[in-house]
Amino acid sequence: MKKTITEIDPAWLSGRTTVVRADFNVPLEGGRVAEDHRLRACVPTLQLLVDAGAKVVLLSHLGRPAGPDPELSLAPVSERLAELLGRPVLFIGEMDAAKVAAAVADVPPGSVALLENTRFLDGDAANDPRLAASWAALGDLFVNDAFGVAHRAHASTSGLAEATIARGGEAVAGLLMAKELRFLEEALRDPERPFTGILGGSKISGKIEVISALLGRVDRLLIGGAMANTFFRALGLGTGSSLVEEDRIELATSLLEQGGQRLVLPVDCVVTHELKEGGDARTVLRSEVAPDDMIVDIGPATRTLFAEVISGSKSVLWNGPMGVFEIDPFGEGTMAVAHAVATACDRGALGVIGGGDSGAAVDRAGVADRVTHVSTGGGASIKLLAGAQLPGLDSLTEQA
Repeated sequence: MKKTITEIDPAWLSGRTTVVRADFNVPLEGGRVAEDHRLRACVPTLQLLVDAGAKVVLLSHLGRPAGPDPELSLAPVSERLAELLGRPVLFIGEMDAAKVAAAVADVPPGSVALLENTRFLDGDAANDPRLAASWAALGDLFVNDAFGVAHRAHASTSGLAEATIARGGEAVAGLLMAKELRFLEEALRDPERPFTGILGGSKISGKIEVISALLGRVDRLLIGGAMANTFFRALGLGTGSSLVEEDRIELATSLLEQGGQRLVLPVDCVVTHELKEGGDARTVLRSEVAPDDMIVDIGPATRTLFAEVISGSKSVLWNGPMGVFEIDPFGEGTMAVAHAVATACDRGALGVIGGGDSGAAVDRAGVADRVTHVSTGGGASIKLLAGAQLPGLDSLTEQA
């Protein structure tokens, strides 16, 4: 088990400088934060540190810039974060290590400062030890609250943790990181049964390990999205012009044999001839997909089937949409699953949403506040569910 911020004496934090890696990779529109779920999720950790009298220095990335890019500056994030915290957040736009250190030194205890986008520096993604050491030198403690990038071995994640420990300090998990691990591990370690997994998205290849890991744990595994098409082909069904991973059909056959009745596929599909807003949409049985049809959603019979399985579940884990939910009218299946999971949670079930598109889906359906937990890390949650190591977590200080 990794040490968390709750195990640090608040009296020790007073007057100390704490470097916090957050995940503020949020959408911007018109120079403002368009969706702030990840910011709000980090607020409890920041509030704990500020209330203890610590100086908080925040690091985050935004997008995938190839060097400094004004369009991907974290300045708008500092403004929204200040609103959420109800206190000023100093934005430090300097990139030179010495100038950053001087600016941080001027920040008074009990205050919050946000540094510029870590990805503006080539050394972050490359896990440059010198860059990690320069960030570690800013503080007395490192707190990793960025579950969304815990699967990345970057200078601002695992590198910074290792550099802090090398200096004699500690690297601990923030409240959000600890919460993510608690819910995701609870859903796998000893789930209350029946336990239902729901997987969607476009490709089997990105979730092979997850499918295999879940098949050994769940009572039912519901498959939707374009990944279901590859399973259809494994059954000898036609898929028209739909996305299919031809090189994964044999794997899908093996997974069908492994899963047996636990692996549940759609029985009908929504198809179209043109993937566009307001495009034509027809419902057909999975055995009746025409050569010029494109499968874009699960059909109404499948929505009912999936909802029945979900409603009888005590634990539900969902990662990946059921179709092209961003485009009307191809999002009804994903919305139906979102409402089914929320209803199960209303009845006392544990419902964990694995971030990414699934998190966006429950937001769009208006049920995010009814499910047990919405993860802030799609990629990290997939890696964790598959049993993979997370460098951003593994590098933290062990509990005594």
